[in-house]
Amino acid sequence: MREPSVALPGGADPAERTRVLRRAHDAFTSDGRVEPPVRSVIANSWRRCARARVSPECAPRVDLAEAELRSYRDRHPLARVMPLFRDLVGAFAAHGAHLLAVCDARGTLLWVEGEPGTLRRAERLGFVPGARWAETAMGTNAPGTAVAVGEPVQVFGAEHFNRRVHPWTCAAAPVYDPRTGGLLGAVDITGGDGLAHPHSLAFVRAVARAAEAQPALLEPEAAAAAADTLTTLGRDEALLVSGGREITLGRRHSEILALLAHHPDGLSGEELALALYEDESVSAVTVRAEISRLRNVGGTRNLLSRPYRTAAALEADFTAVTRHLAAGAVSAALSRYPGPLLPSSTAPGITRLRRRIEDQARAAVIARADAGLLSDWVCSPWGADDPEVWRALAGVLPADGRPAALALVKSLDRELSAAPPAPRPRAGR
Repeated sequence: MREPSVALPGGADPAERTRVLRRAHDAFTSDGRVEPPVRSVIANSWRRCARARVSPECAPRVDLAEAELRSYRDRHPLARVMPLFRDLVGAFAAHGAHLLAVCDARGTLLWVEGEPGTLRRAERLGFVPGARWAETAMGTNAPGTAVAVGEPVQVFGAEHFNRRVHPWTCAAAPVYDPRTGGLLGAVDITGGDGLAHPHSLAFVRAVARAAEAQPALLEPEAAAAAADTLTTLGRDEALLVSGGREITLGRRHSEILALLAHHPDGLSGEELALALYEDESVSAVTVRAEISRLRNVGGTRNLLSRPYRTAAALEADFTAVTRHLAAGAVSAALSRYPGPLLPSSTAPGITRLRRRIEDQARAAVIARADAGLLSDWVCSPWGADDPEVWRALAGVLPADGRPAALALVKSLDRELSAAPPAPRPRAGR
């Protein structure tokens, strides 16, 4: 049975729990030790924050200024269910001096509403529309962690990674597009210790499910407001759907958008240059010119600079595959894996990402030891010459099916041993 998601067990004293959690927080931020009573969902989040080099004293960054924010959220799919959020959460928040907050799939706050005094306190903290509250920006917090793990989360006091947020408690649940299953963002309620009650987590989860059932999210005209999508697997030129338009991108622009989809926090010109060009002497000026051309061909809506990133959510097909693999849904992952990422690309960043995705998928298929999945892999162009997967398949086939698989393994082993030493082939072989 999974550990309950509730932050404060029944009968626990909030003040004592706060003292214990602050000691545990100090232990982790000083030497990486996780001590009881830190829940696993919080410990895992703290570790992600540490790997992302998030400071426990960091301040939020406003990613979207007022004009950009207004335009972006007006066309965001969650704008269609804001009346529902206000009806269900708004009254509850106002009654308890709490806040209703809604973020997008990248953890950027789009709406923060509620009791005026609580709003003023939140503003001093930087919990405001347009600010980025993803885990990678502000550490463990309910909306940021909910979109990171794709599950409802409750965060109490010193469970927040950022010390400035320790006086607050929040509960958030992700909201998914009912048509595509893609993550749209999260709905959150933020306030005082009273929100550590189990009812607040159940409540916000129910609100998210109610939003997903709203006809507004299923209306045809909502397609134009949906996240941009990028199809890169098994093709050398990516297909972008942006604002209802389908655009086949050139190879360099395909690489740029794939890299930005993989780095939603953005990349500097220098970082993008290193990821795009084998020649490390290529300057950020060259990247700037490519970004300009990408904007001119309608490459994506609201492509921002400093760092380069997309203001609108960009949902890439390879992200869905890795999300399924992380959840152990290997069949679902393979059903959405028509081939390697941009197979002909030699861009260093794409080559590394392509190899990582293929290695993850291959390892998951071998570990599952399912004859159907293994057969699908070796019958694909990218898996036909993979002796390790053939060997795994031979191990699970009925006795009368093993000789042919083992014979092919021996043949592949002979070919590999006879070949001269060479660097590992690219995943797009």
